[in-house]
Amino acid sequence: MALFGKKTKESEISEIMLPAHVGIIMDGNGRWAKKRGLPRKAGHTEGARTFRKIARYASEVGIRYLTVYAFSTENWRRPEDEVGALMKLFKSYLEEAIRDFKDDDIVVRFIGDKSGFSPELQELMDENEECSKDRDGMVLNIAMNYGSRDEIVRAVRNITADVQSGKIGADAISEQLISDYLYTAGQPDPDLIIRPSGEYRISNFMLWQSAYTEFVIMNKLWPDFQKSDFDEALKIYSQRNRRYGGV
Repeated sequence: MALFGKKTKESEISEIMLPAHVGIIMDGNGRWAKKRGLPRKAGHTEGARTFRKIARYASEVGIRYLTVYAFSTENWRRPEDEVGALMKLFKSYLEEAIRDFKDDDIVVRFIGDKSGFSPELQELMDENEECSKDRDGMVLNIAMNYGSRDEIVRAVRNITADVQSGKIGADAISEQLISDYLYTAGQPDPDLIIRPSGEYRISNFMLWQSAYTEFVIMNKLWPDFQKSDFDEALKIYSQRNRRYGGV
């Protein structure tokens, strides 16, 4: 956890306690489009622009880990045309990211079950991870085909297989071991999760990792989310008294 935030041209964040790891549930794209009489895919396109802006800004102010919820395991249930539009948007974004983020000191990682996507999308994900792996700036986790219950089930299956093969003993199973089998292994748990759109739900996002996470709910749809809103969430977080079950 950083002791002080960075002062940037557009930020008022300075000399406050920064979270090391921030999660964002990028919610409200569809409602944003509906309010404007636009197709839902227009909201997703605008939401992608907001994501690029906020990801870079988080890196600039000194966040070490940022995890964004882009596409859940449940999102496959949406109308076929909307899912298809999202897949096209992901492809476009991933192609652009290889070019656009090349000068950013951001390590890109994808968490979730990649096998659910087309071979073309999987290849683009792998390429983004490969070309950014040697950077030493903020780690950007993009959760795609991600669901926390699915992540925990996957971890339990892998632990069971390793116990059965003799790689680990059953008595070695601990909270830390389970954390080590999650997609976010080796990373600190999120200190702060931000949910735009005013909804009070965790939506199957980082259930294990967020046991003591601070939540900030903001009554603003994701495409309208600004750098100043991110600053405000950081300020709210800095005023929280985190006791971790103590006094």
